[in-house]
Amino acid sequence: MNILFSPLMLASIGLAFRQSELNGKVIVLILVFISVGAWTVMLTKFSQLHAARQASNRFLKVFREQARATNLFVKKQHMPETPLDAIYGAGCKALIEQLILIGVDRDEILMGNVYPQGQRRLDTHQMDVIRDAADCALADKALELESLMGLLGTAVSVGPFLGLLGTVWGVMGTFSGMATAGSATLSAVAPGISGALLCTVAGLLVALPATIGYSLLATRIRYLSVQMDNFSQEFTGRIQQEFMLNYSK
Repeated sequence: MNILFSPLMLASIGLAFRQSELNGKVIVLILVFISVGAWTVMLTKFSQLHAARQASNRFLKVFREQARATNLFVKKQHMPETPLDAIYGAGCKALIEQLILIGVDRDEILMGNVYPQGQRRLDTHQMDVIRDAADCALADKALELESLMGLLGTAVSVGPFLGLLGTVWGVMGTFSGMATAGSATLSAVAPGISGALLCTVAGLLVALPATIGYSLLATRIRYLSVQMDNFSQEFTGRIQQEFMLNYSK
């Protein structure tokens, strides 16, 4: 019975950790810390991106139901959960500023009347200003969506190398100990090798989930980025149709 359970005990993580040298234990603890950070980032980003995607779909549905592109802004209907709201708000604010420049009364705008007769005369330069404002908000939100992804990428790349470092270091220590003691029996070598290999296992356990999570998150971020870009073009296209004189497709 003891013979049957001895290999299992030697292979157990707890025993391997106890048999590791100090440098191996430090590397394993560092990898555990990295793993906790990677899982925290993944769970946080998955929750954030899921909420943003759901809110974006709702926002697009409501926006496309409006007769005028600025109706949601005038009604002060906001959906801060979606990055589209920031793009929409920046574009509408730039539009209002340009309307004031061409003589639309501020009080009329505050009352929701941004379509006074005879005032639909934005020129190409003013339209470019509105488009630039929407694009800047888009870029800011894209950076926000990609926040923390660098930390996850670091876990993907660093994990295996730290594990390999710990393994090589541990094996070197084991062979050095063998040379000093003059013993090369399995019982003398196995504990040190087991502890050294634990570093590799820990590195892979960090890198594999982080790699999968990074790939899935990158796909979702790309989806939202494309959605933001499409919305920016749709929004500015509607503004161009509604506020530029003699505009034709």
